[in-house]
Amino acid sequence: MAKRATRESYGAALVEYGSNPNIVVLDADLSKSTKTDMFKKTYPERFINMGIAEANMMCVAAGLAASGKIAFASTFAMFAAGRAFEQVRNSIGYTHLNVKIGATHAGISVGEDGASHQCLEDIALMRSIPGMVVINPADDREAMAAVKAAIDYEGPVYMRFGRLAVDDVNGDDYKFEIGKGVQLKDGKDATIVATGLMVEMALKAADMLKAEGIDARVVNIHTIKPIDEDIIIKAAKETGAIVTAEEHYVMGGLGSAVTEVVCANAPVPVKIIGTDRFGKSGKPAELFEEYGLTPENIVKQVKAAIAMK
Repeated sequence: MAKRATRESYGAALVEYGSNPNIVVLDADLSKSTKTDMFKKTYPERFINMGIAEANMMCVAAGLAASGKIAFASTFAMFAAGRAFEQVRNSIGYTHLNVKIGATHAGISVGEDGASHQCLEDIALMRSIPGMVVINPADDREAMAAVKAAIDYEGPVYMRFGRLAVDDVNGDDYKFEIGKGVQLKDGKDATIVATGLMVEMALKAADMLKAEGIDARVVNIHTIKPIDEDIIIKAAKETGAIVTAEEHYVMGGLGSAVTEVVCANAPVPVKIIGTDRFGKSGKPAELFEEYGLTPENIVKQVKAAIAMK
């Protein structure tokens, strides 16, 4: 299949499952970018453009959910998790309402939009809200399935989608389940645990390591909260070293979630690949290189983790 950005998958999934009359989609004047314009064209009577008022959008979504609707609130990750955090926390999280937040344009892969729009802290923010499910799909198939799972789940869900087109990493037999990771490659020397577009990087790194005689397992963690503790504990016990990879700050994201599990259950060396700096304007490939979000850096960190055993 051709590459597809997960934000496009989000829009397509809303249309595919939008026949459910309880689904209402809200957007903060970014529907062409978030791809909710697909839903607007198909179900205009259940689409609401809230304007550039993200905090208000979250409160309206909460009100709709309180009246029995499945409310999808859509905008860029920086605005959904950043600007509207108080409303997400108090109106959606505290009340545990059935609101699904579709946050697009996350991470440095936003590229030329620069630091102000490259949200690298959203997973940490959403993980901190009790009862909030946090999903970061890796490809088109996973993103489509995540939207369906969010519809079926009763409670708040934060879904993180990207602007950059990505290859498929999951096979035709793929099955999505909230809170369950997916092992994409087996290995005995170390485990690479990745999320989002870094899953593709992890698979490339595993192939590079294989050429050097190092057998790396690859695990795709699409649901960062609740995280699949079993698959992580198993990997720690069987391979003895873990490297995590995410397009996010090293604080509070996938790496933090994995180390929490490892430290409590099966202590092994863990290396976290992410960033601790603000983003900057540039082409995505150049930014990946500068911030170390590359297969080459994953290879380097796997070797370092193995040396720490």
